[in-house]
Amino acid sequence: MAETLERVRFAVVHGRFQPFHLEHLAYCRLALERGEVLVVGVTNFDPALTAVEPARPGRHEAAANPFRYWERSLMIRDALLEAGVPASRFAIVAMPISHPERLRHYVPYHWADAVHLLRVYSAWEEEKARRLAAAGLRVEVIRGQPKRLEASEVRRRMAAGEDWESCVPPAVRRWLAQLNGVERVRALVIK
Repeated sequence: MAETLERVRFAVVHGRFQPFHLEHLAYCRLALERGEVLVVGVTNFDPALTAVEPARPGRHEAAANPFRYWERSLMIRDALLEAGVPASRFAIVAMPISHPERLRHYVPYHWADAVHLLRVYSAWEEEKARRLAAAGLRVEVIRGQPKRLEASEVRRRMAAGEDWESCVPPAVRRWLAQLNGVERVRALVIK
């Protein structure tokens, strides 16, 4: 992050985190440099609030969302703690990205206190940045960092029996083992 940017109270990141992987952890670390408290917004937290998004086809489908909000929250919490982030420096919240009119009820909203950081790689991320700004949230777009990993690739590897373990923090590996995550992903892909 640029050192000239002032620190804010809340640095907000968001995603589906299906599952939380090492690039997500790097995204969180980047936000921790920007804010006193990291707020991790988990999207697609309720199937009833998950909408079809033309800019990101398939993100609403069951195969793209094998893990429940609570399970992802546990993965994120334990990965951050394991990475040395004190519990006092982060919060995990639901984030209804498909319903921007509801965002103020879920995430830090005050302009001076919070910044929503987005890494933009596609039309979907551009759309999210537009939505957040239109909802009155302070948005900073992070460009220039190559995307090296997507959760869809982690799920593909899980389904194919390939190495996925090296893509996620150890805490996430433990949760996926406990949740029968590989079997769950395979069952959804085969359907």
